[in-house]
Amino acid sequence: MGQFLPSLSRLCVAWIILANMKREILIVDDDRAVCDSLSDLLRGKGYEVAVVMDPRDAISALDPQTTALALVDLRMPGIGGMELLQAIKSRQPELPVVIITGYATVDTAVAAMKYGAADVFTKPIKSSALLSQIGRIMSERPLRTDLPEDERIVTEDPLMKEALMLLERAAATEAPILIRGETGTGKELAARMVHRASGRRARAFVAVNCAAMPDTLLESEMFGHERGAFTDARERKRGLLEVADGGTIFLDEIGEMSLTTQAKMLRVLQEKSFTRLGGVETIHSDCRLVAATNRNIEGAIASGRFREELYYRLAVVEVLIPPLRDRPGDVLPLAEHFLRQYERAYGRSGLSLSPDVVVTMGSHPWPGNVRELKNLVERAVIFCEQGPIHMSHLSPQYRGQDEAGGELADKFAASARKIIAEAVTRAGGSKSEAARILHIDRKTLYNRMKKLGMG
Repeated sequence: MGQFLPSLSRLCVAWIILANMKREILIVDDDRAVCDSLSDLLRGKGYEVAVVMDPRDAISALDPQTTALALVDLRMPGIGGMELLQAIKSRQPELPVVIITGYATVDTAVAAMKYGAADVFTKPIKSSALLSQIGRIMSERPLRTDLPEDERIVTEDPLMKEALMLLERAAATEAPILIRGETGTGKELAARMVHRASGRRARAFVAVNCAAMPDTLLESEMFGHERGAFTDARERKRGLLEVADGGTIFLDEIGEMSLTTQAKMLRVLQEKSFTRLGGVETIHSDCRLVAATNRNIEGAIASGRFREELYYRLAVVEVLIPPLRDRPGDVLPLAEHFLRQYERAYGRSGLSLSPDVVVTMGSHPWPGNVRELKNLVERAVIFCEQGPIHMSHLSPQYRGQDEAGGELADKFAASARKIIAEAVTRAGGSKSEAARILHIDRKTLYNRMKKLGMG
């Protein structure tokens, strides 16, 4: 991404790097020698360093205000680096994570990149290469962290407005809320809106992605643990339910939670209390629960994968966020909203959408919903320094969709003509009999033949 950043004077670049050198790099490795070696190397270059040798403590060691980068070992006891990578990305999606390993393979690198790793380094690590990569990442961090925190939900769609109205009404109550919708529709944004509109707005909003953590880590994160609760649990740890006391806890993808953890969450809803892992003390937490899922909960209940009683406790207020394809009137307002947002982030001005891009956006089905649209606009802004955004600034998948769609339509029409012609031939020229052979009614066959130019 660095090659696409707006040009800066050498003075600005130096200021950015120096400012970030005072931000912290978190090292997570169970090998003391590796930790000491990396710490000495990084501190010698002016970086602040924190070291965690127990991977289970890594999440709690992350600080959104000070942690600028994480170096994570791949193989550690208790939880592997890949699982920890997913857990970190679920909590702080923008935080760069570099994997370090003595067992690197192509498959390892591909998997790490898939889960969001910035890079993979093999032990013994080449110091110059690591420092070069860290310098590049740190110099880019201000751009990413300075993205505006505008959480306003943009919509002109009646269905979406109705959903937001229900959420706003529910926000004034203490009732649990279940937000349903496809991935990328903005369920967390809706949950944050509930928090801001509630009497708990001055307290913490804690978001947890239940699908991004293995169940043992999720339980430890949610409920906390006592010293000695499991191997390497050296200190007592507060859970996120305690952190959210007085505020709101948002459980994203709650349908991925295990039945055991579901049972514990049911007690939290019923009694506002729980115990830490390995503990006997009852902990009270007055937090408001907002959950979200993209799964078919009814199907999960029927198959025994989700507790029916938990569903009814959660769904006191149940709201569906419609997918973007069902609210086409929101596509352009959202695109304009993201365009202004990324203009500020990337130092652009005066950008607009060309007519061909507007047509493409209007006809695209948006399987990735609002998140896909946001990514499309960000990429376009990166590649378009001035003037209207054209098709050439979009990813190839969007540039080629019209041509590909036309080619597929032509192939479909040719196949349909061939099938209908063969049916008519078998029916001895009788269109009624041909319709019976094709298992469609006669009127449908006539209309289809007329559309295909078959008379």
